[in-house]
Amino acid sequence: MVNDITVIGVPMDLGQMRRGVDMGPSAIRYAGIIERLENLNYQVEDFGDIEIARPEKQSVESEGNLKNLNGVLEASEKLSESVSNVIASKKFPLVLGGDHSIAIGTLAGVSKHYKNLGVIWYDAHGDLNTADTSPSGNIHGMPLAASIGIGHEKLTNISGYTPKVKPENIVIIGARSLDEGERELIKEKGIKVYTMHEVDRLGMTKVMEETIEYLAHTDGVHLSLDLDGLDPHDAPGVGTPVLGGISYRESHLAMEMLAESEIITSAEFVEVNPILDEKNKTATVAVALMGSLFGEKLL
Repeated sequence: MVNDITVIGVPMDLGQMRRGVDMGPSAIRYAGIIERLENLNYQVEDFGDIEIARPEKQSVESEGNLKNLNGVLEASEKLSESVSNVIASKKFPLVLGGDHSIAIGTLAGVSKHYKNLGVIWYDAHGDLNTADTSPSGNIHGMPLAASIGIGHEKLTNISGYTPKVKPENIVIIGARSLDEGERELIKEKGIKVYTMHEVDRLGMTKVMEETIEYLAHTDGVHLSLDLDGLDPHDAPGVGTPVLGGISYRESHLAMEMLAESEIITSAEFVEVNPILDEKNKTATVAVALMGSLFGEKLL
């Protein structure tokens, strides 16, 4: 990893219908992310927050079963440009969400700089829905599909190109809530998935060893970590909690192994919702995991 980190906040709540996740970046900053990274001897620049357009009311009308499409598109283009500029300046982009729809913009900005980008999707969900398969029309369930070039053309063509990542360069870790359309797409595209069954059966050490080896051929790896990948006991402040998730300690192990591998070239932490949280517990967990990702050790 490079020694210079730029933190970008994305107070986005348009990709889903539960209010509060737009305060995620503030909660993560309040939990001490800047100080944590500086204590690890990184040079940290806080870019501030991407400006998100605020409609007078949340759009529940759908455009082809896509809620708040225009707002998500506008935010994605802004984020893509900001992330691309950070990478061009030889710094590490660390993006704070906001709902997971922000990954559309993050990956659009990152992928411009890599010929063969890899992605680790640490999440309870596959986020591989489209307007045709989504039960809700919420775009935070679609960013990975859009990034492989599947879905509404306005989403797939953020920054003027598609796809951002190849299906064979993706590893999903922690999945335990997949819609039927997502399961079909995973099988059709051959996407590597470690469900909670595999995490339990193999253990996190084996899962991460295999993941790192699987992505060894890529020229950069983006980590997209949704806090709902963790069990709600450890990360209660998320919009779509699913019981039976990855533990706090398993998640630290995963981040520690990624730090040792030195393969991560960009990252985002998303879906922290302070309104649903307990004394900022989930943001504090996010900051602790970032510490491990950036090399923090117990000894």
